[in-house]
Amino acid sequence: MTDTAVTPDIEAAVLEACQRAKLASRALATATRTAKDQALHAMADALVEQAPRIVEANAKDLERGRANDMTPGLLDRLALTNERIGTIAEALRYLAGLPDPVGEIKRGSTLANGIRLVQKAVPMGVVGMIYEARPNVTVDAAGLALKSGNAAVLRGGSAAANSNEVIVAVVQDALDSVGLPRDAVQSIDAYGREGARVLMNARGLVDVLVPRGGRDLIQAVVRDSTVPAIETGEGNCHVYLDASAPVERAVSIVVNSKTHRVGVCNAAETLLVHKDAAQEVLPAVLAALAAEGVTLHADPASAAWAPEGATVVAATEEDWATEYLSLDIAVKVVDDIEAAIEHISRYSTGHTEAIVTDDIGAADRFVSRLDTAAVMVNASTRFTDGAEFGLGAEIGISTQKLHARGPMGLGELTTTTWIAYGDGHVRP
Repeated sequence: MTDTAVTPDIEAAVLEACQRAKLASRALATATRTAKDQALHAMADALVEQAPRIVEANAKDLERGRANDMTPGLLDRLALTNERIGTIAEALRYLAGLPDPVGEIKRGSTLANGIRLVQKAVPMGVVGMIYEARPNVTVDAAGLALKSGNAAVLRGGSAAANSNEVIVAVVQDALDSVGLPRDAVQSIDAYGREGARVLMNARGLVDVLVPRGGRDLIQAVVRDSTVPAIETGEGNCHVYLDASAPVERAVSIVVNSKTHRVGVCNAAETLLVHKDAAQEVLPAVLAALAAEGVTLHADPASAAWAPEGATVVAATEEDWATEYLSLDIAVKVVDDIEAAIEHISRYSTGHTEAIVTDDIGAADRFVSRLDTAAVMVNASTRFTDGAEFGLGAEIGISTQKLHARGPMGLGELTTTTWIAYGDGHVRP
């Protein structure tokens, strides 16, 4: 995103949308749980009912993506099917079953002077999102914002423009049907990158901004936005096979972490193997990866164990820092767990790291030494996900440390208000 001037008409249109969202957020802030849950069910029902219409629009986005040589991983993120829409709708119904975060008392006490003090959760207000090639995020953001009492202003990018246009219209009609304001969910896709720049600088109208996408997008928003932004998502995730890693477990976790869905931020991008486990586990693990069509970017020690017929290229310094989002993985043999921790600390994006081990002490050392949003012990990196963590959908996976870290669900879309109940108290 550049600093070129924004067309006045576009600036006015986006700011007007943000103002309407601000008004809608005031209605949502006092909406009952019953009203919000009713809206979530209405949204879910409408999405399923309108699935053929959504899939038809999505086909146009996919066609354009292929024409523009979009990578298989991004095409997978972009694709919607009746089955995927059904899953998205079920996530909305799951959200409806979760407790309402608004009004939750975080803490409270009675002060020595008799003032009764409570801190309770309240909505953020207006949540802005800038994302790309992820039409499912349109629904996730709308549902999470609604349940937490917030309005949402969405910029979903040109790659999913047709899909998002239909989805937002379906969601708005569902809100209308239960008496909640349509303006609680709005898209500014029609205003392109200029519109995104206006959203990034709509401080005072937009309360928090969540970017979700590739590194360039996320860093541009974090760097250039005057609206407070939460850094999310870039995932250079590692799986480390410790000296005691069982072969069968190592194979299943590595293959699932890498190949389950290659175009997502919680897919593994680097495999580290303790030198004492290399001879036993690497032949099986690399053979399983090769069978899935994964290209191995290997250091000399790991390349020696690659099976015949595997696609192996010599790893470079760049590979250790690469989020491939494709059927590629960097592989390295390390001397010990300390070397693995040092490597991860140097190249990690702070998303998800995994250890496979039968040594409780090694697992504890791995967990305590790494500074990351999520650590998996004997589990796939693919579990770092709002739905898998029981949060319902997620608005993103935060890799920063302030306010929210890891999958961001309902609680992360609230802030707090302090309330002091006095009886004519004045400060002496």
